[in-house]
Amino acid sequence: MTSQRRALQTLTLLMVLSLGGCASWFADDTLDPQVHLLKVEVVRAKLLEQKFMLYFRVDNPNDSNLTVRGLVYRIHLNEFLLAEGESSEWFTVDPKSSSYFEVPIRTNLWQHLREVVKLLKKPDQPIPYRLEGELKTGLFIGNDVHQARYGEIIPGDFIPE
Repeated sequence: MTSQRRALQTLTLLMVLSLGGCASWFADDTLDPQVHLLKVEVVRAKLLEQKFMLYFRVDNPNDSNLTVRGLVYRIHLNEFLLAEGESSEWFTVDPKSSSYFEVPIRTNLWQHLREVVKLLKKPDQPIPYRLEGELKTGLFIGNDVHQARYGEIIPGDFIPE
């Protein structure tokens, strides 16, 4: 009985030690890709519907290709929600480089019209924005990378004279 017990303890010890090594098989020293909102272009603005084109850049800081399967996003302008949605465009970003993509959006700012007019009265004043979302990456094994960016846009840069 003691030899069986000793064998069981030895087997258990070997399993515990070998499982610790398994964790290192899946250790990932890659850096997260970064998403930047570069530009918001007004395509068409009517009273009840506005169309914009969002221009994004994805930076891949790693030594291997990055497959992007899409972006889930929420963009706040000042304190109100400008747009939210999901882009399902697939593309690959080469190692240590960047790739650009566009997302068309449609929104209705009617409920925020007062705030928008107030913001546009001073076109030289910067307006804070917040981009939140998840970048969907990976080819076979998906990986969602949470993104949060803060910045400012100056409305006068987008208003034609």
